[in-house]
Amino acid sequence: MKKHSFELDIRKPGAQVRIRQLRQKCTFGSNIFALGYYQGDQLATYKERLSAAWNAGTLPFYWGRYEPEEGKPDPEGKVAESARWAKENGFTLKGHPLCWHTVCADWLMKYDDDTILGKQLDRIRRDVTLYKGVIDIWDVVNEAVIMPVFNKYDNAVSRIARRFGTVELVLKCFAAAREANPDAKLLINDFDLSDDYARLVRELLDRGCPIDAIGLQTHMHEGYRGTKAVDTYLERFSVFNLPLHFTELTILSGQIAPKVDDLNDLHIDNWPTTPEGEQRQLEEVEEFYTQVTSHPLVESVVWWDMVDGNWLKAPAGLLRTDLSPKPAFNRLVSLITDEWSFKEADFPLSSGKTLHVSASEGLYEAIIDGRSFPFTLKATSPVVIIK
Repeated sequence: MKKHSFELDIRKPGAQVRIRQLRQKCTFGSNIFALGYYQGDQLATYKERLSAAWNAGTLPFYWGRYEPEEGKPDPEGKVAESARWAKENGFTLKGHPLCWHTVCADWLMKYDDDTILGKQLDRIRRDVTLYKGVIDIWDVVNEAVIMPVFNKYDNAVSRIARRFGTVELVLKCFAAAREANPDAKLLINDFDLSDDYARLVRELLDRGCPIDAIGLQTHMHEGYRGTKAVDTYLERFSVFNLPLHFTELTILSGQIAPKVDDLNDLHIDNWPTTPEGEQRQLEEVEEFYTQVTSHPLVESVVWWDMVDGNWLKAPAGLLRTDLSPKPAFNRLVSLITDEWSFKEADFPLSSGKTLHVSASEGLYEAIIDGRSFPFTLKATSPVVIIK
């Protein structure tokens, strides 16, 4: 995220003005699944690391795990407890995912396609309604491009994607989520960042699908893709003029994985982080975050997973298995909380005063004689009038 020069034309009389940053243009976070299974000192350290780095978190709603027995969602209350802690500690939360063919509920398989569809839509309405005001961002449909042709194993969601068509299924899922929470931010999310995904998004938008943001997964177990590839993604999906969320980012600090068709097929038993890998990760993380957050449509970057070994046993974390921070973690904290943040400052003021500030894009406020005047800084609008 770059800083830009802005001119503030203050048209309110007063002795002085205080400029304060309320929110950065981007939210920064990770999945925070480990809130549901760490305990004791390990949980306390994990929470400390989360709070030091992030202002956003993604919580797990994989149907097969969230509702392993029909009619008994979140049976141990772990998701609800995690959501409470994160909300109380200022995190912007997202639920992931509401409809996905993988980690699907096995108990759905006893039903016919029409019943499965009805239960899928009921599930969306139930969970979006239940968490309204706590979780107001949702990955509604995950990996829709491959969903109808997924044949690794039979599952209920691929069945209804084939029966009713991908577009029709996605439209119905988004309609159910919008009905349950009209103010929610609804995402479609995919790892397939090709023209196939772009064509699907175009068709959905042309059909009136209420997509609020486009989710882009960037798991780089097989090696860092570099700025040219990321520029291609940004260009391909910017044509829709919707916010872009990098929803699942992975950059390794150890051995690069061999090429596979499905990341879930990776089976590397001894996969440690290494000093040279951590140095490589540091450089790639800084480059990636700086590149994507400088794009005007990018408003969220989510890391996947915070701790080594928590997903695919990979050295994919910003923290080692003992929760000690890697260099990339420390650098990100420095970028987010220092270099990309605006330090609150007072300026002497008279009527018609013009202030010049260097700041990153985001939401700010000018406090003049105890009154707050919110304003937004955008690189495309370097002059801001406060009146």
